[in-house]
Amino acid sequence: MKSFFQDLFNLFFPRLCQACGDALAPADEEICLKCLFELPYTNFHLAPENEMIQALWGRVPVEGATAFFYYRKGGRVQNLVHRFKYKGKQQIGTYLGKLYGHKLANQFPYNAIDIIIPVPLYKKKEQRRGYNQSEVFANGLSKTMGIPVETNVLFRIRSSESQTRKTQEERWENVKEIFSVSNPERIEGKHILLVDDVFTTGATIEASADTLRKAANVKISVVTIAYAG
Repeated sequence: MKSFFQDLFNLFFPRLCQACGDALAPADEEICLKCLFELPYTNFHLAPENEMIQALWGRVPVEGATAFFYYRKGGRVQNLVHRFKYKGKQQIGTYLGKLYGHKLANQFPYNAIDIIIPVPLYKKKEQRRGYNQSEVFANGLSKTMGIPVETNVLFRIRSSESQTRKTQEERWENVKEIFSVSNPERIEGKHILLVDDVFTTGATIEASADTLRKAANVKISVVTIAYAG
């Protein structure tokens, strides 16, 4: 009986793929099988000297840097990120985190992570949105990697303007010195997985990592949902 009513509900309110908008099959979760095969995966976690880690060379030392997908304007990954960040679809971030966590759990250096720290939003911005998208993605990673998420160490102490349409230099000036660390004893000597949503120029990651490194004797790796560099 429950299955009948569920089928009836889905007839009038079909579950749609968050990437392409087509109807989901009963066994699909958030993303259809076709998109799961065709999304532009980076496989950066398999390449120690990938594009993303090269973008950070000479800026901030990291053990590893990876992104799940390539980000292209008008593409399906942009659809996923937009619905996740701006349409309240938190389940997308959790699902993607769990998927990517499976891939990272046994892959060096991500299999040596001690703690996961999401890049924080400014408090008022998080209150307006209702959640921090990086934290939601981090919680998904945590579920399949078995690593705790720490949200009481890295803080954003002032707001910043949108990074959209800014040059690399402008992005850095926009995020420089906007983070601080509290409770540094919680991360001292730890290998941190720093988590953000989209890597473009790396300015936010650089500013976050620099702040963490000044506060404690730590190692840092980086993971994002998408790479738009």
